[in-house]
Amino acid sequence: MPDELGSDHYYAVIMAGGGGTRLWPLSRQERPKQSLRLLGERTMFQTAFDRLAPLFPSERILVVTSDRYAGDLRQQCPEVPEANYVLEPAPRGTAAAIALAAMELRRRDPQGVMACLTADHSIGDEDRFRQLLVAAKDAAEQDYLVTLGIAPTSPATGFGYIQRGARIGEFRGFEAFRAERFKEKPSAAEAERLVADGCHSWNSGMFVWRVARIWAEFQRQLPGLAAVLENFETAPERRQAEWESMPNTTIDYGIMEGARNVAVIPADGLGWSDIGTWEALLDLLDRDSAGNVVVGADHVSLETTDTLIHTVRGSSRKRLIATVGVSDLVIVDTDDVLLVCRRDRSQEVKVLVDHLKQSENGRNYL
Repeated sequence: MPDELGSDHYYAVIMAGGGGTRLWPLSRQERPKQSLRLLGERTMFQTAFDRLAPLFPSERILVVTSDRYAGDLRQQCPEVPEANYVLEPAPRGTAAAIALAAMELRRRDPQGVMACLTADHSIGDEDRFRQLLVAAKDAAEQDYLVTLGIAPTSPATGFGYIQRGARIGEFRGFEAFRAERFKEKPSAAEAERLVADGCHSWNSGMFVWRVARIWAEFQRQLPGLAAVLENFETAPERRQAEWESMPNTTIDYGIMEGARNVAVIPADGLGWSDIGTWEALLDLLDRDSAGNVVVGADHVSLETTDTLIHTVRGSSRKRLIATVGVSDLVIVDTDDVLLVCRRDRSQEVKVLVDHLKQSENGRNYL
């Protein structure tokens, strides 16, 4: 695969600064989901690195995170050079994080192409994933902002949607289409329509583009953010204050919805999943004959189906979890928190965490 890549100017950027609040109470401020072993012996961050390593040498893998998490991530992947950890002064959304990485690559390699990826995806076919990244690089070198689109399996409201337009070509066997419109997190009724028309992909949150090309979009659409970053080297004493004054926005709202010359490459057959909720994790783990998943728990049940029971307890003594006549639940037991919610409302765990942030006592459990 490295020989096929044919470029010393292609870089991978792993976004690993999020708090993973929808996987609370397992994901916490001091140990967010990218540092958790959710699907095996390797953490989510290590897994993201492992699937990139056959394509990108470690010196061309950058990690965007915060100072709070950088030490832990460095221990997990010492192969990544310390200088390749790009530290956010404070969380300001994915637009700012990607802009920060683009500025760093712009300084290192003005000819660079960057693949913006995350540390919280599960990908079943990793060889196909790397082939898609090579195809996306080829499209990006034709000045497209490239996104990988996922074929919807349900009218999910937690994902963004991309409307595919005219076919623009084929890259290494993968078709690419013009992206006509981005729609973030539609209502249930609209999601039904988007899936039914057969012209929409889920927005995977994975992007590939030339550094110069995306920087031009930041200058056009988010000029304040671009100006702050360009001033970082000339006025480092104002860095923190100016950064925190920036609006908190995603790359989707801040750039992609108004971007020019956007292409989508359907990533069918990738076996992709965004491990953003407990429901998503339940769908990935092996179930027993009743459809239940039990992780780390002593569990006894009677007529319990399609339920996740996940226990992580430290030095305290384990306790038995008993369930009777329930279905479609998520039960997460830690030393200090017991979460019980319906599977189909696991997206709302983030709302619950937001409520805890407003309470002095609640913040003790974050």
